[in-house]
Amino acid sequence: MKLHRTLPCITAAAAVAVLAQAPLTSHARDLGQWGDQPSSVRQWFQSLMQPDNPDMSCCGEADASEADTFEVDGDHYVAIMTDGKGVLPPGTRIAVPNQKMKWDKGNPTGHGIIFIGGRGEVFCYVAPGGM
Repeated sequence: MKLHRTLPCITAAAAVAVLAQAPLTSHARDLGQWGDQPSSVRQWFQSLMQPDNPDMSCCGEADASEADTFEVDGDHYVAIMTDGKGVLPPGTRIAVPNQKMKWDKGNPTGHGIIFIGGRGEVFCYVAPGGM
């Protein structure tokens, strides 16, 4: 069994607070936003690893926000928030570094999913699509 290191993850709400104030450390909070999903979807969230650092988790479903649309800006994607969990307003654009695009695990959610860390850094972005 391979053990994976995990980063301390926080919700998008906390990420915005961090950007507006001094750095803040927090643990993930499950707001129930994915609680009605089948166990296979929850397992999918838990299995996601950062594409540029495969020993580090993207974090989990409690740390995910929906970004159902995206644009291409030059050589990278820009995720467009559709549900920032009450903190990031719909339409907020988040530049996604190419090395944070997650392509290898499909996407059973029906939504684009973005994982944002406590300093506003993008851990992973899974574009909308199917499995």
